[in-house]
Amino acid sequence: MIAPEKLAAFVLVTGLTSLVPGPSMLFILGQAVWRGARPAAIALAGIEVGYVLWYLLAALGLGTLAAQVPVAFTLLAIGGALYLAWLGLKALRSAGEAAAGSPGQAPARGRSARPLRDGFVVAISNPKSLIYIVALLPPFVDPRSAVVPQLVLLGAIAISLDAALALVYIAAGSRLARAMANPHTRRWLDSGVGVIFIAIALGILAELVLRGR
Repeated sequence: MIAPEKLAAFVLVTGLTSLVPGPSMLFILGQAVWRGARPAAIALAGIEVGYVLWYLLAALGLGTLAAQVPVAFTLLAIGGALYLAWLGLKALRSAGEAAAGSPGQAPARGRSARPLRDGFVVAISNPKSLIYIVALLPPFVDPRSAVVPQLVLLGAIAISLDAALALVYIAAGSRLARAMANPHTRRWLDSGVGVIFIAIALGILAELVLRGR
């Protein structure tokens, strides 16, 4: 089973990742601002269906890998922790750019006539989603226990948090869009995310080193 502290770290990482708007969140926010809450909620449903597919594929592949090649799974976990640290450094760099006065990223303006389909396409067509999922899950899994149930649990938590925060984006609408475009707001948000991601990555790496002794 997943240790409680590791599960809490996963919730924190996933929540912060969903909080910082990426392509999917910006698409949903764009729908909310320019088309209204209902089309945005439908687009969110399409995106989450796409993410469910990605998580299922990742869980099946990683579960097989853990059972047949445990060393490879451990190496993947180390790579995932390093990837998380890289995301933290990237967030700190973004904070520096925001402090320099770089403009924030604006929400996607696409007024989709088929928000469910287009939301699904946004999720599936972003290769970074699968890379992120495959890299993020292994560091939080205990390979000494059944891996697939742990991956399913992590996937369910991630999708639930992502959907909950997306609903906040939909409810906030244009006010949240303006706040996220403010360099000062983005600087503090990115700084906090960067520090937390790096700290969690270092903790995961330390645990993997101690486990290997």
